[in-house]
Amino acid sequence: MNRRDAIAWLALAAVPRAARADPDYPSIVAGRDAVELPRDHGSHPGYRTEWWYVTGWMRDAGGRERGVQVTFFRSRPGLGEASTSAFAPRQLLFAHAAIADAGAGRLAHDQRAARVGFGLADAATATTDVHVDGWSLRREGDVYRAKVDAREFSLDLAFRVGQPPLLQGERGVSRKGPRPGQASGYYSLPHLALDGTVEAGGRADRVSGEAWLDHEWSSAYLAPEAAGWDWTGLNLDDGGALMAFRMRGRDGVDLWAGGSHRDAAGRVRVLARDEVAFVPGRTWRSPRTGIAYPVTFRVRAANYEVSLAPLLDDQELDARGSVGIVYWEGAVRATSGGMPAGRGYLELTGYGTPLTL
Repeated sequence: MNRRDAIAWLALAAVPRAARADPDYPSIVAGRDAVELPRDHGSHPGYRTEWWYVTGWMRDAGGRERGVQVTFFRSRPGLGEASTSAFAPRQLLFAHAAIADAGAGRLAHDQRAARVGFGLADAATATTDVHVDGWSLRREGDVYRAKVDAREFSLDLAFRVGQPPLLQGERGVSRKGPRPGQASGYYSLPHLALDGTVEAGGRADRVSGEAWLDHEWSSAYLAPEAAGWDWTGLNLDDGGALMAFRMRGRDGVDLWAGGSHRDAAGRVRVLARDEVAFVPGRTWRSPRTGIAYPVTFRVRAANYEVSLAPLLDDQELDARGSVGIVYWEGAVRATSGGMPAGRGYLELTGYGTPLTL
């Protein structure tokens, strides 16, 4: 954790115990809290957790392929809510960025954290406009622009919308557990056209490719009996898109699952709990944390099935300096029937110790 990351945690410790009122987190309910755009492009500060998640594959002029991930998290920690101090950390923002490079054999990543206010960080409610200590993700019409100045690399990327938003679950209300309140507001933007500049290793490369954006918010994302989740978002080669997830129980049994499949003709099938299966294959053990992750999967989504394989095994993110967790987030290739089917990302959480949000 660097000095700037420590600002958020020092703010937490400075809040008097008397000011730590129990927060009144709103729930998300199907039939009542349908996602509406453009209204819901902005932040939802009343909810406990929120993120804007951009993942993609990029290629430079020489044909070198790399994965890229830029994420902004907003958290309402429930601390300082009764305080009148401008220093009270009512809202915290975190940012992660990573480049997956098979040639380098490892993931280059960095992170930032700050409380909202004083120009350090903010997340607008009117549209997607979030920044943490100079890192930013902003929506300008049909284009999202991300700027990141990390220790090992910098990114200046544009993501152009080319397909309609994909509302997840029931009109954007995605169930995450057995109880109705365990849900999120959730929409995706698949097949974003990626263009921009990446600077790393003393050189600047012009890159292009495809990306995927998820925007999700919730007050009860993870059921108490859940250990973590597996998630994938895939831009399919035929122009379709697949999102699938499963929530893994602490007892080793799948607790919940869901997702959506949009085919090449634009037809969307919302996937029921029993229509999604993640079958793990080969595992990789981190030499740093000792955590073993399944890095290949067969994913069944109703009558569609893909196999996932990573761009490289070592795509572990140690985010204990910001959101406090270690997880695997990696670029993957998808095949179906032995033929190339698409590219995207795979996220694996809760494999070391059960996740808490």
